[in-house]
Amino acid sequence: MAMDALKNSFKGFDADDLDLSTAGNWPIGVKVIAYLLVFGIVIGLGVYFYTTDKEKALQREISQETGLKSQITIKTTQVASLAQLRRQMEDVSDRFAELLKQLPTEKEVPGLLEDITEIGRSSGLDIQLISLAAEKKNEIFIELPINIKVNGTYHQMGQFVSGVAAIPRIVTLHDYSIVPAEGQLGMTISAKTYRYDDTK
Repeated sequence: MAMDALKNSFKGFDADDLDLSTAGNWPIGVKVIAYLLVFGIVIGLGVYFYTTDKEKALQREISQETGLKSQITIKTTQVASLAQLRRQMEDVSDRFAELLKQLPTEKEVPGLLEDITEIGRSSGLDIQLISLAAEKKNEIFIELPINIKVNGTYHQMGQFVSGVAAIPRIVTLHDYSIVPAEGQLGMTISAKTYRYDDTK
């Protein structure tokens, strides 16, 4: 019955008579079709924009997934190697503690100078000078230069250098010069020891 009414509304209708300004006078069938078209366009645009936004969000999530997987892999590797890293840190700490024991404390520096003097005398050298120069601060330690000037034979000087190298404390030798002196040889050498800077 409704279909018949719809068909009857198209009788005598000419599509050329369609004018938006007279839309209220259109036959009911034309109005229904126009409403359906407008409704369809609105729904279609809504679905299009809604799904476009969702698709963009999905693509963002997919692109982030790769980065997150990489982060998980890195974190998993770090966690797996954590025990090994802790052992290495303990080893480094132990080695550092051992090295610190080889550095003289401020109170031990005069004793170190006496040890170097005794090594020179026992080597048969004539000691001209063994004195501490001004301290030089570095990042984590303080450098203590020691100026040494001795006279003796080449063999005695070699014995002296070997003896200084055998001291349990860390002592390094630098900038030496050997020249003839009073029928013997004169050696000027700079020794350096180091003290941990515990003020930092």
